Amino acid sequence: ICAIAHVTAKTMPREEAECRRGSAPSIHDPATRELSVVVPSYNEEDRLPLMMDEALDYLEKRQKRDASFTYEVIVVNDGSKDQTAKVAKEYCKKYGSDKVRVISLEKNRGKGGAVRTGVFTSRGEKILMADADGATKFADIEKVEEGLKNLQPWPKGMAISCGSRAHLEKDSIAKRSYFRTLLMYGFHFLVWFLCVKEIRDTQCGFKLLTREAALQTFSNLHIERWAFDVELLYIAQCLKIPIAEVAVNWTEIEGSKLVPFWSWLQMGRDLLFIRLRYMTGAWKLEAKKCN
Repeated sequence: ICAIAHVTAKTMPREEAECRRGSAPSIHDPATRELSVVVPSYNEEDRLPLMMDEALDYLEKRQKRDASFTYEVIVVNDGSKDQTAKVAKEYCKKYGSDKVRVISLEKNRGKGGAVRTGVFTSRGEKILMADADGATKFADIEKVEEGLKNLQPWPKGMAISCGSRAHLEKDSIAKRSYFRTLLMYGFHFLVWFLCVKEIRDTQCGFKLLTREAALQTFSNLHIERWAFDVELLYIAQCLKIPIAEVAVNWTEIEGSKLVPFWSWLQMGRDLLFIRLRYMTGAWKLEAKKCN
């Protein structure tokens, strides 16, 4: 298994933004906004408007209260086959391309690949990952911001604050089938046993990173599908980046792209390969520098 993991390991995809440094916004450049919000979107024409309306309403009100607050929302259209890009571009027209940008990928790369693309073109001092379904109340950004603040002083400017649904686990179990509950516990065990021991909910799509933490973690990220969150936090632990876990409000929204059995099977395989590929040296951590 170790040999297979090592031989089949792929090199990191080289980001277009990284290749064209200087011609487009880049994570390698100094921040020019206080906050960047990255929204990975795949066939989200129905769910995206609710999330964007809530997020932009909050951000606009916050900017009115504090004129020094600046933000951008980056919607990454991950090879969608519906009207996701068209819906997102309507927000560009309404709020201006300086506040809302849309990046469209020709082929579907997976949530991790979409988030990585958005992060690499971000301009914020802090970068928030937020799911297009709006399952987490956007105003809870204040909770994860507080979690980030409580980690100060940040070593080398690096820190991560993760939204968490762990406090809702008992209620969610009561609504799930025994099979899905078994899959969930199996996944949690593999995460704990192979990769990340201190974070109870690695999969919540509401994470806030300092710019330096985003650069160091996403520059080393390989997984592009569902298990990318685990690798992200595994990298953070290896680099000794402090991580906070903060309870957030969360509501299950219909239309999930997660297929219970096959997605969990893929994630289980990815978790094993994350550990083995770093252990065997197929994947190595490299420090990156900002300009």
